[in-house]
Amino acid sequence: MKSGVAVLKKIICLPLLAMSLCCVELHAEEAANLPNWKTDTLSGDWNGLRANIYKAGINIGVTHKSDVLANVSGGLKRGAAWLGHTELSADFDLEKLFGWDSTNAFILYHSDLGSKFNTRYVGSIGAVDNIEVATNTAQLYHAWIQKSFFTGNLSILFGLYPVDSEFYVTDASGLFLQPSYGMANEFALTGINGPPIFPIGALTARAKMLSPSKNFYVQAAIADGVPGDPNDPRGTHVKLEDGDGSLSIIELGYAPQNADEEAENFNKTAIGFWRYSNTFDDIDGLGGRSKSQGAYVLSEQTLWHETGSKTQGLTGFVRFGVASEDVNAVDWTGSLGVHYRGLINGRDDDTAGIAVTVIHASKAFTSTGDFKHKETGLELAYRAQIKPWLAIQPTLQGVFNTGLDPSIDDALIIGTRVELAL
Repeated sequence: MKSGVAVLKKIICLPLLAMSLCCVELHAEEAANLPNWKTDTLSGDWNGLRANIYKAGINIGVTHKSDVLANVSGGLKRGAAWLGHTELSADFDLEKLFGWDSTNAFILYHSDLGSKFNTRYVGSIGAVDNIEVATNTAQLYHAWIQKSFFTGNLSILFGLYPVDSEFYVTDASGLFLQPSYGMANEFALTGINGPPIFPIGALTARAKMLSPSKNFYVQAAIADGVPGDPNDPRGTHVKLEDGDGSLSIIELGYAPQNADEEAENFNKTAIGFWRYSNTFDDIDGLGGRSKSQGAYVLSEQTLWHETGSKTQGLTGFVRFGVASEDVNAVDWTGSLGVHYRGLINGRDDDTAGIAVTVIHASKAFTSTGDFKHKETGLELAYRAQIKPWLAIQPTLQGVFNTGLDPSIDDALIIGTRVELAL
């Protein structure tokens, strides 16, 4: 009898033991897939709150950048300034939250403070700091929903969206502070209130399709032709008014997927075209009106990896774009640069780089006054990754033919960026 009871206990206990082991394995796997907030952010896991909402389908991010720059020679005048940029973002997995298959949403709210360094001290047409804004304010930058189809090969997005989050983007140029390495100037300086790029998004519909191998893509978007409110630069404004028109942009590219997810490989080549539906006053002031449109090409490549390393090595990029010369002050911009990750022994996560941009003035613009034909920006940067949540980046910049103005001397700028993941 006792042996029968023992056998029965084993029959009952073995499945329970197997179930408990499976649960332990599932919890361990779940924990392994969670972001490591304790090491990657300054504020940590918020006593488990971040992990709990992440499991529910919400990923919260908080970052801050502080820049201190000084113009030590040339430009408008010598002087120094502080600029600050803070972002609060939330990525929503709507499949986890509501059961909406292959659907996600994203919100990003940012605040920009500080002095107008380029406006007051430098006077560059291309600017020198990518977090400087015309008006200090806080506003929504992203607020959109996206649905994917065919195992992710097609996605449709709609909402408040900046085109420079996906179009005309090279990740390899993201090291540098000068705005030209984000959205190039021949496009950034167009439109009535600019295109929907930092710091303003616009109501937009975007579609993206990947090839079966996911190595080739085509993406297109149509956005409100006048993002925000030109008469009220503070806060968030989504207005569709008569006469705004639209901005259309399309990009075709080759961006092969990395076979090794741990390896850092930059490999992208693309061509794009953009066009406003409205016409704009010609710069020459003779009363004519013309279309504003343009095109661009870009490429970024990992040129060399150090032996035995998947992340350290040399990467390069090149970008070139053109715009209608009758209605735009800048008719082409070209930039190129390189960066090296792990240049110094023992500093494997640090990145050093050098880049140059040429901004060319249109004939229509130079004919209206005494202007030089091009401005050149040169930047040297070193991003030191002190902690996973802290990076410090000294920068040295030169701006030649500053502001296309013969009366302004070449500018020399030094500075430092501090970047925090909170």
